[in-house]
This record gives sequence, structure tokens and C-alpha cells, in this order.
Amino acid sequence: MSIQKFFKIGKHKIYPICRSLTGDGTLKTLKIIKKNFKKLKIRNFNSRQKVFDWKIPSQWDIKDAYIIDKYKKKIVNFKNNNLHIVGYSIPINKKIDLEQLLQKLYTISNKQDAIPYITSYYKKSWGFCVTERFKRKLRKDYNIKDKFHVVIDSKFNQRGKLNYGEYYIKGKSKKEILISTYICHPSMANDNLSGIIVSMALINFFNSRKNNKSIRFLFLPETIGSIAYIYKNLNILKRNVIGGYILSCIGDDKNHSCMFTKYGDKISDDCLRQTYKQKKINYKNYSFLHRGSDERQFCSPGIDLPLASIFRTKYGEFSEYHNSMDNFNLVTLKGLNGGFAVAKQSILNLDKRIIPIAKHICEPQLGKRGLYKLLSEKNVIDNQDCWKILDFLQYADGTNDINKIAKYIKLDTSIVKKLYSFLVGEKLLQ
Repeated sequence: MSIQKFFKIGKHKIYPICRSLTGDGTLKTLKIIKKNFKKLKIRNFNSRQKVFDWKIPSQWDIKDAYIIDKYKKKIVNFKNNNLHIVGYSIPINKKIDLEQLLQKLYTISNKQDAIPYITSYYKKSWGFCVTERFKRKLRKDYNIKDKFHVVIDSKFNQRGKLNYGEYYIKGKSKKEILISTYICHPSMANDNLSGIIVSMALINFFNSRKNNKSIRFLFLPETIGSIAYIYKNLNILKRNVIGGYILSCIGDDKNHSCMFTKYGDKISDDCLRQTYKQKKINYKNYSFLHRGSDERQFCSPGIDLPLASIFRTKYGEFSEYHNSMDNFNLVTLKGLNGGFAVAKQSILNLDKRIIPIAKHICEPQLGKRGLYKLLSEKNVIDNQDCWKILDFLQYADGTNDINKIAKYIKLDTSIVKKLYSFLVGEKLLQ
């Protein structure tokens, strides 16, 4: 099953859905993914639940929204384009004049024919999003005292749910690679339907092979979804995750770019750099100071999970960002294949890495194991120096692979690999 199938599913079935942080659209999206991957777990958090410094918002659902002019003509219709409504708009049914209406119409002044994507998750508000050309025409065609009937048929449920999806591929080890993408943006192809499509293609690929490490895929509402997930699973994540990637805006064919982890020194970063080198791809690395998606949460102090971000063109760096021009003229099968190839190879690189973890807290007693003076009898290394063992164990903290440990302790990688095998046999490493 190629990415082409998931491209078609995304374009024809998922793209038209009005998604948000919560609500029927998000759940419907998850059910489409589950239809293709039966083992996907659709889970949820309760609305109004406190997670760290945040509170999950009430469930928001919308049936309809429109504006009718004095001629009884529906001049703005949510059902024609779900970006027409400001996300999380409160219900409205009243008549207002043109001056009042103009204050509730959002546009992009320098893009005449683009409908912006606007939300108001944490403050009660309402509004419509239209093109700048349409707004100017309103000013021209109507008088300031003309009345307009505005209707927003939405509702909030304080006992509702925030839904997310989780798919787990068991590997030889419990240590896992975490892949996260967000599902809350309505009808925008690169941001971030592309992440959903590529994640489905990755699940399909890694389901078909035997993996050294387990792989967990998350489909989350951005920001609050990742915060809630981390809140619930922090201890497990800290114990098991050795690396991973956030997939965002990964479907255009303009550029390749990424954002490494906060300090840029994790195994995830190394494997991503290795991928770009293997594929001879020129890429742009964006500073972590320019973060804007779920890397803000996964790399936060106290969380510090080693997740880097993979983009084609980073969010905010393309003119179609957060507006109706983010469609399938921008996202192409070629672009998605390129993003998929980078993500797939980076995960493969991570899966191959040997990441030793010392079994003992504090320095182990080598003498009682006969390792203090008898190294030559064990045929490990020529130099009978127990410090090589102790140096290795110092850096076997679960954050370094064999190659990085070799650099830290200034030994040839071939020697370090022999040392690794020996220490596993001595039950000093896992």
C-alpha cells in the first residue's frame, strides 16, 4: 500500500472535515484513520480537566453558520468553506448593521483572495473569516445602516471530550520511538493534513517489518492535546522514549527543513542529520527559538523528551500558511513522498542505534566481578585498564548511542562495540 492511497484518503475524506481541538469533526477524522488501522486506540480526556497549568476547553461543535443580507441572500456560508467561521465561535442569531458586521469580519489585507484561519479557543468570541476582496465589496455595495442576519449554530459541552488517537507497534525492545502529529486544523492541506497522511504511510510501512524498538504514533489536537497526553503519560514517556519526531507541514515540494531539539545534541537530531546526508538533501535548520508547534511541549523543562521536528516548508514560512490557499495546489504527491522518505529513514536510523543503559545506580563494584585486574583474561581489549569500563558506563545513561560514547571516551568505535558486548554479557548493561 503506497502513500498514494493515503493521499487520496486525506484529500477526499479528511480534508473537507471541520476539525478543531474537540468535537465531532476531530472524532470523525480519527475514525477514518482507524478504519485503515484497526489497532488505533481512540482515547479521550474530559472537558474542563486541569492538565499542568492548562484546562481542557469545553467540547465545541458547529452545525451551521452564515450571513444573510437585506435581499435574503446568503452571502457567507460556512458549509461552502469551513474556514469561514472563527474556530470556537459562540452561538449567535441576531441582526446587525454593516458597521458592526465589518468589525466581526477577519481578512488578510495583503492577500485579496485568501480566507484566513482564525481561532478563539480560550476566550469567548465569534466572527467570520472572508477574503479581503469580499470585505471591500461589502463596503461598496451596501450602506452603513443596512442590516445583516448573522447565525452561528454552535454549542459548548462542559462534559464533553477531547479525543486523540494512539497507535503502538511493538518492537523487540520496550524502548520506543515517538512520532506525533496534530489533527485539529480544518481544511488546510500542509498544516497539517500532510502530517496525518505521512503518519498513516509510516504506520503502514513499519507494520510490515520487524523493528528493534517499539514505535508509538500519536494523533493529537495541537498544544492542549500534547499537554494532556504528557500529563497522563509522563513517567512512561520518560522511561521508554529514546527519540522521535513531530511531523508538521511535511507535504509541499518547495523545501526541506527541520527543527532540532532544544540543544540539538540528541540521538533524534543525529539520525535526522544522517538522513539528510544519506539522501544528499540540502535542508534548513530552524532555531528552537522559532518554535511554534508541539515541540514547545515535548521539549519543555521537566519533560525534555528528545523529539525533533521534520518539515518540508516550516509553518509560518510559506505564504499559504493559515489560510485557504493551503490546498492541494501546494501539497503534492511528490512533496508528501519527499517528507515521508525523510521521516521513514530517520526512524530507521533511530531503530538501528544501540543505546546502552547502565543497570546499576552509581558506579558498580568491578573487583567482585573479577574485572579490576583480570581484563586481559576476558579478551575484551588489549589495555588492562578498568577505567575504560567505568568511562563507558558513565556515558551509558540512555541518551547516547555507541558512536557518541566512542567520541566521549576517545576510543575507536570497534573497541567500544566489543566493550559493549562484553558488558552486556557481564549484566552491567541493558
